[in-house]
Amino acid sequence: MEKYNVSVISGVNEVETLEFEKKSPVGRQVLVKVEYCAICTLEQRVFSGVMKRYPFAGGHEISGIIESAGDDVTSVKPGDKVAVRMLNSCGECYYCKSGHENQCVVSFKASVHEGLLGPGGFSEYMLLDAINVYKMAEDVDLAHAALAEPLACCVHSINNAQINLGDDVVVVGVGIMGAFHIQLAKLKGARVIACEIDEGRLEVARKMGADILINSGKEDAVARVKELTDGRGADAVFCTVASTSLASDSIEMTGKLGRAVMYTSFHPDNPVEISVNKIHSSEMIITGAVNPKMSDFLIASRLISNKTIDLSELISETVSLGSISKGFKTALKPDSYRVLVTGK
Repeated sequence: MEKYNVSVISGVNEVETLEFEKKSPVGRQVLVKVEYCAICTLEQRVFSGVMKRYPFAGGHEISGIIESAGDDVTSVKPGDKVAVRMLNSCGECYYCKSGHENQCVVSFKASVHEGLLGPGGFSEYMLLDAINVYKMAEDVDLAHAALAEPLACCVHSINNAQINLGDDVVVVGVGIMGAFHIQLAKLKGARVIACEIDEGRLEVARKMGADILINSGKEDAVARVKELTDGRGADAVFCTVASTSLASDSIEMTGKLGRAVMYTSFHPDNPVEISVNKIHSSEMIITGAVNPKMSDFLIASRLISNKTIDLSELISETVSLGSISKGFKTALKPDSYRVLVTGK
């Protein structure tokens, strides 16, 4: 029987390649030939030892081509380009049934390759349920399609912020997630203020459409935002950096009736001191954003297929499956955006 390779994070700064039997899809399954899988922050943390989960079959930002499909599949056919949503949802728990499947109680318990925990996108093939693949445009660049998952996370975040036309929106941090937030907020009709300490990333923010750039290493970003908004504060602030001090600044930047969105996960998860009276009197909302719903993923797949989102600045490097360790080292550099691993 034909075999395929899977790259597995086996320890701190360690990766090994395992072989699995390639199986044919049945029923509503599809066999996806993986073209690209991006290295996300989660995989970076496992590789570097911040999160110790070994062995771990990482990779959940995936694009590929349908190689074959089970007899009951009607949404895609062999040859179709697809993006893959790897977040599990059982369909039975309270959150799934209430329309919040991104909060499903089994969301992070994926096991695609037999005997391995993890989404398993760092591989040559994946056998999946058809519900998890989203058909892309025929002319889409599959390197771009691999970024549908992080874009979908940002779509969910933007929707949580309830941005209105003409709102003042602050994006704290211009990594890939910040860059996506800038573009999506502009599509919502907002004036976007980008805060960063790195001049190179501020230039990326400008290219993404940010109206005002603040180097928060050189000036007081909270004071500057207040000045730009006539003392009101912003209507929405997105904290995309895993720093609780910046989370605190994000809350301070938020004005009356504003929304402060804690987009990123925080490691370490240090507490933030806030004035509950300020929340009470201003009616501001402090909320989070985690995982995309199916509808968010559909929107992201359409935005990429329609070339509405600019991805040209957001791919730093592409490496082969056999050179994935090199890809991890590049991804861990502070000036890196997404590193893609080819499934070839």
